[in-house]
Amino acid sequence: MAKPNLALIPATIGDKVYSILPSDGVGDFDFDRADGSSPTGVTRINAQGLIEEVASGENRLNYSLLDGEVVGCPHLLLEPQRTNLIQYSEDFSNAAWSKSNSSITSNSVISPDGTQNADKLIPNATSSVNKYIYTIPTTSNGIDYTLTVFAKEGEYDMLRLEDGNNSQGAWFDLSNGTLGTVGASVTAKIQNYGNGWYRCSVTKPSVSTSVFFVISASNTESIQVGDGTSGVYIYGAMLEQGSYPTSYIKTDGSQNTRAAETCDGSGNAATFNDSEGVLMAEISALADDITNRIISLSNGTNNNIISVQFSNVQSNDIIAYYNATGQTGRVISTTSYNIKSFNKTALVWNNSSFKFYVNGYLIGSATIETPLVDGTLNQLKFQYGNSTLPFYGNTKQIQYFDTTDIDLEQLTSWDSFRAMAEGQLYTIE
Repeated sequence: MAKPNLALIPATIGDKVYSILPSDGVGDFDFDRADGSSPTGVTRINAQGLIEEVASGENRLNYSLLDGEVVGCPHLLLEPQRTNLIQYSEDFSNAAWSKSNSSITSNSVISPDGTQNADKLIPNATSSVNKYIYTIPTTSNGIDYTLTVFAKEGEYDMLRLEDGNNSQGAWFDLSNGTLGTVGASVTAKIQNYGNGWYRCSVTKPSVSTSVFFVISASNTESIQVGDGTSGVYIYGAMLEQGSYPTSYIKTDGSQNTRAAETCDGSGNAATFNDSEGVLMAEISALADDITNRIISLSNGTNNNIISVQFSNVQSNDIIAYYNATGQTGRVISTTSYNIKSFNKTALVWNNSSFKFYVNGYLIGSATIETPLVDGTLNQLKFQYGNSTLPFYGNTKQIQYFDTTDIDLEQLTSWDSFRAMAEGQLYTIE
């Protein structure tokens, strides 16, 4: 199989995203996240599976977790702007967190960042009263908000997150890593971060005034009579405007914003072939929110563009798109994929046809009546040609070939980095 003209396999943190091909640096991407001064509170999951801050303006190589363990190679994480509205995300002893028949013991155990800075939430022994801590960030009615916190069982194993004013929330089983009762107006998620820690989240269409963390030993009972020492452990609270949780943003006395991330400027006119080629991307979405998220080859405009994207047409949809002056066409996946898991996509084009493969299968094809204008493809970017509709998601690899003499089924079905590298004539040392 031919070698790619351009190959991105994320491996280095910095203000650029480096491609391994071409070797002269033309294929490197310009990365930007306009944070304030370092440290930023912007985080990633490192190779040890720990939450780690990254410096201002640096890209994030994030590692996936499966049952709390790091799996596979890192991927490039790109996210939209989000603000953690909670002022003290880790110091629950601070007066910004009100305590109702409960107390906090600071720095009780090792947190998901590998240091002893997680707090213990303890209900007191008073009977027939609710026990919780809460804070009151500024929110707006009618807007989606997502509340998250890392939690670990102690003597108790149940935790509740809720919008305190409307008592809408969910229970989390910290012993089994499962959801308990979930309120009708919220969606909830629990994710294993290892060492007994889970990231618990609830999303609600309209958070009103208070954000509560409630502890209980049962699935539905919030009036837990404590003994003054037993409790659960908590770390890293976050309230953000949006319909799904994004990566943790640390705060220490004020709200903190992670700026939107952009990645573009890879390649030039000599890198790409307008008359034929293959664009392959192994990608996953942050959420199935039916929003256009695009990776494109273009000349910086909306004409003469080739792209692969998560679709705003229907849930769990992946699209290949072709737009030449006078002709617009798309190949829409007829199969519903789990777009929050990694999918290997490849689109192949020449002057007469356009085909789209996903995970080793030909999804569909289209006839090309209007070829791309010669010399127009000159940049690869994580957004649409005119720098709209940015790609927010995870990327394990991107490859571009200037020929169609490629086994597309093989290219989109390799199950390891070694198989992919050796299949493309690389040497593994």
